[in-house]
Amino acid sequence: MGNARNIAFWVVLFLLILALFNMFSGGTTTSASRNLSYSDFVSRVDEGQVASVTLDGERVLVRGKDGNTYATVKPEGEEIATRLIGKGVEVRVEPQEQSGFLSLISLWLPFLVLIGVWIFFMNRMQGGGKGGAMGFGKSRAKLLTEKHGRVTFDDVAGIDEAKEELEEIVEFLRNPQKFSRLGGKIPKGALLVGPPGTGKTLLARAIAGEAGVPFFTISGSDFVEMFVGVGASRVRDMFEQAKKNAPCIVFIDEIDAVGRARGVGIGGGNDEREQTLNQLLVEMDGFEANEGVIIVAATNRKDVLDPALLRPGRFDRQIHVPNPDIKGREKILTVHARKVPVGPDVDLRTIARGTPGFSGADLMNLVNEAALMAARVGRRFVTMEDFENAKDKVMMGAQRRSMVLTQDQKEKTAYHEAGHAIVGMNMPKCDPVYKATIIPRGGALGMVVSLPEMDRLNMHKDEGKQKIAMTMAGKAAEIIKYGEEGVSSGPAGDIQQASSLARAMVMRWGMSDLVGNIDYAEAHEGYQGNTGGFSVSAETKKLIESEVKRLIDEGYDTARQVLLDKAEEFERLAKGLLEYETLTGDEIRRVIAGEVLGGDDNSGSSGDGGSVISIPKTKPKVAKPEGGLEPEPMA
Repeated sequence: MGNARNIAFWVVLFLLILALFNMFSGGTTTSASRNLSYSDFVSRVDEGQVASVTLDGERVLVRGKDGNTYATVKPEGEEIATRLIGKGVEVRVEPQEQSGFLSLISLWLPFLVLIGVWIFFMNRMQGGGKGGAMGFGKSRAKLLTEKHGRVTFDDVAGIDEAKEELEEIVEFLRNPQKFSRLGGKIPKGALLVGPPGTGKTLLARAIAGEAGVPFFTISGSDFVEMFVGVGASRVRDMFEQAKKNAPCIVFIDEIDAVGRARGVGIGGGNDEREQTLNQLLVEMDGFEANEGVIIVAATNRKDVLDPALLRPGRFDRQIHVPNPDIKGREKILTVHARKVPVGPDVDLRTIARGTPGFSGADLMNLVNEAALMAARVGRRFVTMEDFENAKDKVMMGAQRRSMVLTQDQKEKTAYHEAGHAIVGMNMPKCDPVYKATIIPRGGALGMVVSLPEMDRLNMHKDEGKQKIAMTMAGKAAEIIKYGEEGVSSGPAGDIQQASSLARAMVMRWGMSDLVGNIDYAEAHEGYQGNTGGFSVSAETKKLIESEVKRLIDEGYDTARQVLLDKAEEFERLAKGLLEYETLTGDEIRRVIAGEVLGGDDNSGSSGDGGSVISIPKTKPKVAKPEGGLEPEPMA
């Protein structure tokens, strides 16, 4: 629709300019060719060469008997009508009022149209900001006053500490005397810091719903333009509007777009962005106090912000908004489950335990996917099975039902995943195996999911070693079953994950006695292209790689030995996966014990998939080695 309007606008503009050009150029040449002196006009009348005459004030339009037209101007006071009638010439007279009005319109209308088109074009160039064509430097902050869709703190769950910090700001706005009588001053600003999807913007909307004061919202990218000085002008205008509505709250989302540290980057920085930041710093805490204006900002890149922006007096409070723990996830699921009809068999606590690492946005997506799955099969409410299927889809990807696997491919995948599961179940520090499947999902032919009993806050050395052993168990299983020459490319994702974890243990966490307690991660990243890395000697690099290789080799040897010791259980589980395709943790234990699953148990026909995933809730500094999807490329 928008493209059609743009095309129509340019077509009309082109036709209008073409018509004006033709009118002016044609009119000029025509009038020049038709000019006739008054004496020649009188001579032609006397000679009988004139057929008709139109009198338009002092202007005389002549049409000759030869078909040509001429124009002349009669002298003031000269009466020629009698002479013309006497000579048998047809005479017409134009009314002066209409002629003058039409001539005025014909003279000014093209210029007015061109001016209007220019104003419209300039307004479109500036994005249609406030104030039309002259509103280039005006603030684009929106004042939230609508009651529909109001969000309060009751709609925010799982981040209680952050909510308490902001509830105090709301209380300060409602009852400032409670704090000012003890000398307390209202905070100038609050910075919400946390990973994407944790609810930073939702918290800001809750402040707007709770405070009962004007609430302005704007994005950091709305300040920056291609012209230097425009962003600073918009900051000034935003604070002028805020002062008129004080006390009020101004929310700046993604402040890192304008608040990056000055003087960094190629060429020393960006003049427009730095001027905008300077103006923001002055407005927040400069010579003129902005009483009653509270700035609330959100970012997930605190590390790139300018230090002057983070000092007390500007952002007095830096509120960390983390991913929720198991209790927080249950509360968040409770909030979102209010909006969907939930069946009696749904246990939100179990769902919360099975979703470590999920943010608030992930949990909202999980509930929505479960509702969609229930609607797809025609249910009136969402069951626990829908939540399980939705969780598998979110964590591991949708089932690839159209993929056709040969029996050999399915068998290799089954033994690969059985190796992961057997080693994981025999490593005491590994997370419990939750599910195993050989149904393709996403980019993986099969997966094993292991979930922690409780949220993990850190990782120990023995846990890391056992995690590497479980990760390398897939390759060990293929070699045990098919020999060195029969190994496939399936362990590629396992090798990548094991390498990342081993490098983190050696270079960042100080878990190698030979390398020592030195952080070499920055040097390694710099060696691979990161300009921030420092240089290390070739001997140190060799030592690091040898220690990484040692950890991975030890993990592989451990996994191989476990599979050889548990060869009978390994074989049973592989055959069980070939028969049932998907097995839960309890079903895995029953299969390796030699039991036969009943017909009503969860089997491949149910469509539940698994994954080789170990997802701790709170990840240590390095995210990759801690868990996540381990895709196995198709052979």
